[in-house]
Amino acid sequence: MIDYMQKGGPLMWLILLCSIVSIAIFAERLLYFHRATIDLGEFLQGFSNLVRKRNLAEARVECQTTSVPVTRVIHAALIRHQLPRTELREIVQAAGQLEVPRLERNLAMLLGIGYICPLIGLLGTVTGLIQAFVQLSASNGYATLADVSGGIYQSLLTTAAGLVVAIPTILAYCYLSARLNALLHEMERAGIEAVNLLSESETDSSIIEFAPKSQAAGEHR
Repeated sequence: MIDYMQKGGPLMWLILLCSIVSIAIFAERLLYFHRATIDLGEFLQGFSNLVRKRNLAEARVECQTTSVPVTRVIHAALIRHQLPRTELREIVQAAGQLEVPRLERNLAMLLGIGYICPLIGLLGTVTGLIQAFVQLSASNGYATLADVSGGIYQSLLTTAAGLVVAIPTILAYCYLSARLNALLHEMERAGIEAVNLLSESETDSSIIEFAPKSQAAGEHR
């Protein structure tokens, strides 16, 4: 490994640094998405039961205890449950937008590494070929294979190293993007469900039931 790094030139160390950063970002995002994922159906069922029982304080505690993007979106609507449906929708959308930067953190850097590593490898190829031609010109056109092989070997190593880092990085980005889209869909679903439940609960609690006219007359007698 060290031998390849030395023969590949200084750009090999830059590619190695990119690979370390890529692995670190992938591991951190994978752990974050794992912690941010919950069983949404089960949580919404419990939330629905609490809202129908008008136990909103316990519902807020549940959202604060399970502090993930989905529950934070629900909590934003829950603390303003008395507002009309249209305003609750806007609150949910705003809360969801605040969660997006946290979910997308460092993903752009991961994609950038996937794009730039082949270019670094290409740069190493160019510099290696330049080195080979310099050796060739210094020997007045009578250079042996050993004289130019160093530059060619360097150019092949950097190209291969750049692709070896770039391909898994792009795959990792695609996988994390799929996880991100799934979480965004869950946030949207949770927000819609929360708004509907809270709006229906407020409507039901505002209805005043009157006794039938015949029954009321009987009671007065």
